[in-house]
Amino acid sequence: MKIEYHKWFSPNLNQDMELKVYGHSGKGFIIFPSSGGKFYEYEDFKMVEACSPFIESGKIKLFTVDSVDNQSWFNKEAHPDDRANRNNQYHKYITDEVTPFIHSHGVSYNKLATTGCSMGAYHSCDFFFRHPNVFDTVISLSGIYGSWFFLGDFMSEAVYLNFPLSYLPNLNDNWYLEQYRHSNIIICVGQGAWEAESIADTHAIKNILENKNIPAWIDFWGHDVVHDWPWWRIQIVYFLNKLSFTK
Repeated sequence: MKIEYHKWFSPNLNQDMELKVYGHSGKGFIIFPSSGGKFYEYEDFKMVEACSPFIESGKIKLFTVDSVDNQSWFNKEAHPDDRANRNNQYHKYITDEVTPFIHSHGVSYNKLATTGCSMGAYHSCDFFFRHPNVFDTVISLSGIYGSWFFLGDFMSEAVYLNFPLSYLPNLNDNWYLEQYRHSNIIICVGQGAWEAESIADTHAIKNILENKNIPAWIDFWGHDVVHDWPWWRIQIVYFLNKLSFTK
């Protein structure tokens, strides 16, 4: 498997950011790490190994990025609006820096895919819904999609615009809705240990998408399926096998 390491100074984040690339061709996937995770997490927890048949056959190409979660939503010393602002800077880093890097890196697909587990699932959904011009596929595993988990009852415009459970119910722009309707949306959660918050948010996002006539595969796995990497390895392979990648 072809593997590359890259690092550059991000003007949007004002700090160095790192990423790794796995594969030689195929649909470009941006992989978001779990809570406060690093770019090498997906490899360390054997997710890359699980995806290797798809990578080595040239169906997909993975771009595993760093997070700034500890500077944004997990930074309890900062005001919620400042946390939201840092998350928006992260969006600029991904859309204005990482995305052009991917397209200059031999990825020929018009749009990209995104996936992640736990906190990475939040990012994968938030990026997909906010940037349908960039992404046409999302595989979100065991995510939290509302602000309450991080901020309790606090709400402001800045916070509202950063969480799918806040902005999706009132989103009526037909351009966005049509982009979603022609995309691959997969949101999955187990029903075992440590999944209670993710189950509630997954039900909520399921109801929103159904009300807007947006097709999505919302999958609730069994009560033995816990919030942990061994199950996420099984899930990602299962869903990749179901996707048909087109340009």
